[in-house]
Formats: sequence, C-alpha cells, structure tokens
Amino acid sequence: MSKRVLTTESGAPVADNQNSATAGVGGPILLQDQHLLEKLARFNRERIPERVVHARGSGAHGYFEVTDDVTAYTRADFLSAVGKRTETFARFSTVADSLGGADAVRDPRGFALKFYTDEGNYDLVGNNTPVFFIKDPIKFPDFIHSQKRDPFTGRQEQDNVWDFWAHSPEATHQVTWVMGDRGIPASYRHMNGYGSHTYQWTNAAGEAFFVKYHFKTNQGVRSLSAEQAAELVGKDANSHQTDLLQAIERGVNPSWTLHVQIMPAAEAAEYRFNPFDVTKVWPHSDYPLQRVGRLVLDRNPDNIFAEVEQAAFSPNNFVPGIGPSPDKMLQGRLFAYADAQRYRVGINHTQLPVNAPRNATADNYGRDGSMATRYGSRQDKNYEPNSYAGPAQSDAALAAPLAVAGWTGTHAAPAHVKDDDFFQAGELYRVMTDDEKSRLISNIAGGLSQVTRDDVIEKNLAHFHAADPEYGKRVEEAVRALRED
Repeated sequence: MSKRVLTTESGAPVADNQNSATAGVGGPILLQDQHLLEKLARFNRERIPERVVHARGSGAHGYFEVTDDVTAYTRADFLSAVGKRTETFARFSTVADSLGGADAVRDPRGFALKFYTDEGNYDLVGNNTPVFFIKDPIKFPDFIHSQKRDPFTGRQEQDNVWDFWAHSPEATHQVTWVMGDRGIPASYRHMNGYGSHTYQWTNAAGEAFFVKYHFKTNQGVRSLSAEQAAELVGKDANSHQTDLLQAIERGVNPSWTLHVQIMPAAEAAEYRFNPFDVTKVWPHSDYPLQRVGRLVLDRNPDNIFAEVEQAAFSPNNFVPGIGPSPDKMLQGRLFAYADAQRYRVGINHTQLPVNAPRNATADNYGRDGSMATRYGSRQDKNYEPNSYAGPAQSDAALAAPLAVAGWTGTHAAPAHVKDDDFFQAGELYRVMTDDEKSRLISNIAGGLSQVTRDDVIEKNLAHFHAADPEYGKRVEEAVRALRED
C-alpha cells in the first residue's frame, strides 16, 4: 500500500510539516512559506459563529419507520405506507449556554430532526418539553437575553432570569416543567421530544387537521437531581455527548415512538383555549395520542463540525401534506431559524452534505454566493420564467390555506374561555407526587431566593399562587426560609 502524501490546499506535496521556512538557521520566518501561511489562515477561519441558542449540541444519523396508517390525515409521502423508512438526522442540545457549556444542566433540550424524504427535506424543530416560556416571537430576543450571560457580570444572573419571568406570567407553565424532575435529563436517550408547536396536516382530499408531535423515548424517561447533575458535570462536562456516542458505538441504538394528537381544523376556533398557544398543551382526554412510527438512531457522525455544528434546521422546511399553523411563535421561527443559518453558515448552507436533500433534487435558480457548489449546466438560466425548459412552479400547495380576517395591527392573542396563564401550570403541579413537588419547590426557591429585588420575588410568587394555592404557599415559605438563613 503506497504511503499517503500530505499536500497543500492546492494539491502540492508538503516537504516539511514540522519546521517553518526561515532566513538561515534560527533566523526570522519567511513570508514565502506558503504552507505555514495557509495553515494559520485556515486555523483563523475554521470555526463559524456558534448558535445564539442551542449552541451546545450532539447529533446522530438514523431512520424513521412508519408503523401505523395516517394517510387519512396527511398526504406526506414519507408517511404514506406502513413499513416505509426515511433517512433522518437528529440534533439534541441545551438552549441557553454556549458551545463550551456543560451537558447536565437545568435547561430545556432541543430536539431537532431532519427527514431526507423523497419530496425534499422536512425539518421538525422542537424541545424535550411540550410547551415554551412565551407565546409571541417579539419577546424572544428579550427572553434569551435574560437567560444568557449578563453584559456586565459575564454570568447568568438570577435577577435577570426571574425579572423577565415576573413580567411574563405565561412562562409559569414552562417554569414548572423546567424546575421539576424533567429539567435535567439523565441523557439525550432518556428524554421525550416534542414538536411543541401546532402544525397542519392535509390529506389527499384537501382536508386539514392540526397536529402536535410527541416522540416518546423507548429507553424510559430518566432524569437527574440537582445534586446528581452537579456531581456529573464535575466528572464529565460532556456527559450527554459521551453517552450518546458510546451507546451507538456499542450497538445500543436509541429509539423513540412517534405519536400525534390530531384536531380537525374546524374545531380550533371553538376550543376552550387557544390551540395555537405554545404555552399550553392539548389534554390527552380531548385529543388522544395516535401512534405513527418510530425513530431509530444507529450511526454516529464521522465529523462533529461538518455534521452537527453545520447542521441547519428550519421549521419552514415543509413537504407536501405538512404546513404551518397560526401559532405566533412558530410563525416567527419560520423566518428566524433559516435566517440564523444564512448568517452562521452562509447563503449556500443547504448545499452542505448534512443539509442537502438526499432523496430529492434541489432544482432552482440560486446560483451565486459564498461557497456555491451547484451551478447547473451552461445552458441553464438564472431567472424565471424562461424559454429554456428551466424548473417551473408546481401549482400544488403544500398544505391547506388558512382563513384570515380582521384589521392589521398589533393584537393580543385571541381570548378563549380558558385562556389564562396559570391553570395548566396548576394542573401539572397537582399530578406530581409528593417527592416531585418537594424537589420542584426546592429548585424554584434555590434560584428565586437569590433575586435581590423584593418586588420581582413578589410578582413571581403571585404566579405560583395563581397556578395553585398550595404551590404558591410552599414556594413562598421555601424562599423566605432561604433568605432568612
């Protein structure tokens, strides 16, 4: 077997990769050392801006297999037949911390999936919680700023975290989730995933349905206490990455069963709360879970940077039979996610192997921009319409149209009968065991007691009192006890 020869970027052999060229022995380095300059220049540029949120992530390849017939609800081809398999890439992440943060921290987890379908790539970008902190995207930058490092102290400040929540009562439900036992998953394999938002499915007859996605882990839900997490972070800050990598390398392939809740579109307007409010769940008693298929992850990335860091997900990557809903947070993400990837990775990020369609062909008029690799033939034009047999529109909408009416302007969310910010947080608290409640109270009080402003503490306590009197009373007593110590 012939020895491989190290070369420069242009393919020329490298004579010496250990010593820079100098003017004599021990002399200054020569500017003409092309190999040295190329290595340093590449090193300076070989990272891209990290994600503002979901920076710390892990990923794996696998497949999705349909186990149940859902063609009555959607004409999506990758869901069209029992037994059909679709290549999939999954990325899991923490939300608030930077790329260098630890895995075992109290934080929601991103649960992003890319399905390489025969009709193009379908991205489902969710979390390990079925709800979120806010319901309008105009608040999202402020929310993230409150959770990130303070611009003066350079660290996350409990004053900022709880001050924002004090002014955002709709966050009470998600705060109860994150501060509860599932706030620190034991691993990425041992947590559920949710689409969180409401999406639209459309069947072959044009009938529209609203859906919510639930990926139930087949490994069982396992979580860490605050004390267990602190110990694990000290031992291995990359604990979740380590676990996922080693499990798949051993052949212990993690899997999830996908269920959906399905609401006929006509029922949305009269539902007792706004079904497009991402701070609320649909009770299973109203819309039971229906099994769809299973997700299996069976191959680790060969290169973390190329396949995990450069992986770009956007919830506006739909396929025929699946579309958006009026969920305001989803509507904001349809723009923001794709735009973030254009900034981070570049306008041609969709041409990278991890992002490019695998079972369909991207055929459009995008030609130029940094790192473009898809040009077409010399006869192909870069405008449309044209007389040269270029690609043309299909005239077939991906999903059913949504009716809209009313005056333009900034509007509060439409009021339904049970549209308050607290009742579901109270319901979640009341289904917890006594031990789960005690840990929840301890987790909340641990952060809230560090807040320096009494009025911020009082506003947050009012939210917990409104969710459930016992919930509020216990948080108040726990905070008072910690502040008196």
